Amino acid sequence: MSEKVKVVQYGTGKMSVYTMRYVYEKGGEIVGAIDVNPDVIGKDIGEIMGTENKGVKVVALEEAEKMMQETKPDIAIVTTMSLFSDVEDALMLCAKLGINAITTCEEAFYPANSNPVATKKIDEMAKQTGCTITGSGYQDIYWGQLVSSIAGSTQTIKKIKGSSSYNVEDYGIALAKAHGAGLTLEEFDKQVASVDRISDEERQEIINKGEYLPSYMWNVNGWLCEKLGLTVKSQTQKTVPQTYSEDIYSETLGMTVKAGDATGMSAVVTTETEEGITLETQCIGKVYSKDDFDKNEWTIEGEPTTTLVINRPATVELTCASVVNRIPDVIAAKPGYLPTEQIGELNFKCRIGDVSK
Repeated sequence: MSEKVKVVQYGTGKMSVYTMRYVYEKGGEIVGAIDVNPDVIGKDIGEIMGTENKGVKVVALEEAEKMMQETKPDIAIVTTMSLFSDVEDALMLCAKLGINAITTCEEAFYPANSNPVATKKIDEMAKQTGCTITGSGYQDIYWGQLVSSIAGSTQTIKKIKGSSSYNVEDYGIALAKAHGAGLTLEEFDKQVASVDRISDEERQEIINKGEYLPSYMWNVNGWLCEKLGLTVKSQTQKTVPQTYSEDIYSETLGMTVKAGDATGMSAVVTTETEEGITLETQCIGKVYSKDDFDKNEWTIEGEPTTTLVINRPATVELTCASVVNRIPDVIAAKPGYLPTEQIGELNFKCRIGDVSK
């Protein structure tokens, strides 16, 4: 006898509209949903998805453990925040209950190199209870698997360069301000860039405390090095202001960013390896001009040199499809906190499968 894969949706914002729909379309079943927003608690998930009622109401965070104990899901999809410290409690709850979990949290893609203490704690609990915890999303393919696949067709590699851009207007005022949008270059230097002007020893101390704020590529470089069998010798991060030659109005900030001021920032992560291969990757988040658009570009320099460019990727949809297609892989994986490079290649699934009972 087999039953549909049972899923709990942890966080019912923009991403969940896609993840929940994709779960249903691929033969799974949403058995519970969790949020902290009082405006959605008590709502049927169908209302959030824009469909008919599904008979599943969103519960408050305080009710999460009880709900999951009652519904016994096969996996939880966590679509809330970007920092590991912000999703740690959710992942730890799943680990404690023996429930597999997959999260879109960018840092969770390879958290061992930015928050090793919390990663180890969740890993140990998941191994005790027999479940698997991981992070996936857009980066799983577009910053990870595609890059490692190109590397697989390369004879020698000198450098891997990656760049991915996004419009801070699409992600709210908190992210826009965190990227320094609207600051003068002097203000940007003091408030943003200065944070990363620290020694390797100081950075490692902050990492060990679980207080480091990595850019998205910090964890991607760790994932790629692990996937390609490279040994990290050193890794640094610096932020560089982005500017534009004309004034740009930001609806998110409610202000005009003056020509020459920071429209956002590029966070550049450089990794040196024992094998002599350098990884230089950057995320560019800024207020877009009329000529800007999302772009994902990677170059592997070596014999031969290859460049991959993806213009205007549908990042939200690609993220959510990656997560849902990963569900069978996570359920079948060994227990513990596993970055997806240990789970295998991500492939298209017509169905996310059934679970034998």
